[in-house]
Amino acid sequence: MGKIGIITFLHNENYGSSLQAYALQRVIRGMGYDCEHIDYRPDIAEKIRNLLESRNSPALILDGLRKRGVRAGQEGAKQKSAAIPDFYRRRMKLSPVCGSRKALKKAAGAYDTLICGSDQIWNPVWMNPAYFLTFAGKDCRKLAYAPSLGIRTMPAESKVRMIRRWLKDFEALSVREEEGAELLEKMTGRRADVLPDPVCLMTGEEWKEIAGPAPEGEPYLLCYFIGNREDYWERVKALREETGLRVLVIPVTAESYRCPWDKLDGAGPEEFLGAVLGAERVCTDSFHGLAFSTIFGKKTELMRRYREDDPESKNSRVDHFLRAVREEGLEAMREKGLRWLKDNTR
Repeated sequence: MGKIGIITFLHNENYGSSLQAYALQRVIRGMGYDCEHIDYRPDIAEKIRNLLESRNSPALILDGLRKRGVRAGQEGAKQKSAAIPDFYRRRMKLSPVCGSRKALKKAAGAYDTLICGSDQIWNPVWMNPAYFLTFAGKDCRKLAYAPSLGIRTMPAESKVRMIRRWLKDFEALSVREEEGAELLEKMTGRRADVLPDPVCLMTGEEWKEIAGPAPEGEPYLLCYFIGNREDYWERVKALREETGLRVLVIPVTAESYRCPWDKLDGAGPEEFLGAVLGAERVCTDSFHGLAFSTIFGKKTELMRRYREDDPESKNSRVDHFLRAVREEGLEAMREKGLRWLKDNTR
């Protein structure tokens, strides 16, 4: 097949994003292909251009500023920010940095096949044409491995038209959730395959190979929250009383930094894996927190980050994962994803 380029979220300082990227590259390289991730880091001009052209909400800018505010005030957040690029340098192959569409188009000439996925790169809330491979050359094959729309209702018609146009020349389409496949079929007339997140393409034993050591101390309840709902902490308090376990928090939000329990601060992706692997129990609102606790066979308390009546609710991601695990099982999910990659990267 020649050289394969992958594009996904690499720089949102999220453990799940970094580990799903690692898993997809590791699996494809394990099939014998020359494969790397395109190091897409949009500069300010690119971000503003995309915000306007994709008709995204200016609230995204405020959310970005809020996250930077958390990092600026916490030494551990700065350490995590440095640990993820270090993980990429040690364990993955990345292209030179591409900060604009012009740079992406220039880089695309190095690849015979481009793959977008996984993660929420197709979520209409923060849509970006780069993650639909609009920069690909005419002779480049375009594949989508399990990107997530993260929604269960149709987006605005203006975004539907963009998605329909951007996907028309993909050779093979797949998404991560059944709800996403149904929405894409309504938008484009094409039925996408439903495949597992890349982290499910590796076995628990393979993940243990790169996991860091478990945190020292008494047995613990690991808490990892992306959202900041107050009822999370009430549930954590109840679980602590119920189980007698020490509470260990991987802090992300300002609220989690202020909580009274022990913290695993500044951890990199390997340390995150080690913390999940070593936990007696996990409490999380994170898709990848749930995925890894399931892969490692941990009893998990899932918190729902969004209200069910929220039009931007992303609860469909965890609902589909739990349903797939229950109905198919992790091994069958893994085989399905690996078979799709083998069939479409020949």
